[in-house]
Amino acid sequence: MQVNPAQLGNHLSKGLKSLYTLHGDEPLLIQEAQDTIRATARAQGFTERTSHTVSGAHFDWSEVLAACGSLSLFADKQIVELRIPSGKPGKEGSVALQQLVDQSRGNDATLTIVMLPRLDKATRATAWFAALESGITLEVMPVERAALPQWIAQRLAVQGQRVSAGEEGQRTLQFFADRVEGNLLAAHQEIQKLALLHPAGELGFDQIEGAVLNVARYDVFKLSEAVLAGHMVRVQRMLDGLQAEGVAEVLVHYTLAEDIRALKRVKDSMNQGKPLPMALREQRIWGNKERLFERVLPRLSDATLAQLLHSAHQVDGVVKGLKSPDWPAAPWQALHQLAMQLSRQCLAKTH
Repeated sequence: MQVNPAQLGNHLSKGLKSLYTLHGDEPLLIQEAQDTIRATARAQGFTERTSHTVSGAHFDWSEVLAACGSLSLFADKQIVELRIPSGKPGKEGSVALQQLVDQSRGNDATLTIVMLPRLDKATRATAWFAALESGITLEVMPVERAALPQWIAQRLAVQGQRVSAGEEGQRTLQFFADRVEGNLLAAHQEIQKLALLHPAGELGFDQIEGAVLNVARYDVFKLSEAVLAGHMVRVQRMLDGLQAEGVAEVLVHYTLAEDIRALKRVKDSMNQGKPLPMALREQRIWGNKERLFERVLPRLSDATLAQLLHSAHQVDGVVKGLKSPDWPAAPWQALHQLAMQLSRQCLAKTH
C-alpha cells in the first residue's frame, strides 16, 4: 500500500506496520521519513537496530534474511534497515527480497525498512518491488523549483518564523530559493540556522540575506529543465554557477545538445504520424522533462530544430578549441549563447 509522505505521521498514529519501503532521490526527505518511522518504533519498544547496505554482486543476503527472521537476543523488538543504493538487487537479491517480504508478514517483533533511490518504470514492474508493495511504500518526490519558496515558508513556520506578507515576503522567499537551488539539505540547514540567529516572529529580507549562504547546487540536469522552461534569467545564473564550480564545458554542451537531438527525434516521429505520447515513450522521455517536451514541441518548427542542431554542432567545435564563424571563441560564452538560443525558442509563442 502506498502512503503519501505528507500523511506518514497520520498513518503511523493508526498503527505501525512490519514493512516499509522508502524510495526517491531526495536524501533529506528520505531521512526525515525514516526518522519518523524510527521514532514511532522506539516509542513502541523497538530498542535494537541493525543496518545493512547492499554493495556489489557478492553481498551476503543470508545475513539480512537471518536478521529479519530471528528474534533479538537483547530486546523484545528490533528494527532491520536495508539500503540498496543502486536500486538493483540482482537475481539473488530479487529472490531474497521476496523471501524477506514473506518473513515480515505477521512478524510484530521485527520492523523492516528498505531504502531505495528513485526507481524507473521497468524497476517498478519487477517481482521483487511488487512484493515490497504488499507492505507500506512511500515515494519521496523532489520539491520542484516552483514549489520551493512555499516549502521554505512551511519549514520556517514549524519553528515559529515567517516572512512579511505580500510582495516583499514573496521576494524574500524567492531569494532564499535561488540561494539554495537544488539542495534541500542545504536549505534545511540554513532554515535551522535562522532559528538559532533570530527569535520566533517575522524575518525581514536583510536578516535572511545576511544569514543564508550561497549553497546552490547548479547541476546540468536542473540547467536542462530551466532551458526547456524558457527561464532565461535562471539559465544565466545557473551557467555562471556551473562555470564557477569548474564543471567541464563538454558536459554542459552534451546536456544542451542531447536535449536538442531528443526534440528533433520526437518531432521526426510526429512527422511520421506517431502521436506525441508514443514518440516520447520511444525516446525514453519521462517525468518532468516529458511535461516540458509536451509544452515545447508544438512551438518548434522543423526549420527551427534544424538550426538549433546546426548551432549545437558549431558550439561543439568551440568547446573543443576550434573557431566557428558568428560564435564566441570562449567556450562558456558560446554555451551561454546556445542555451539562450534554445531557451528563447522554448519560450516563443506559436503562430
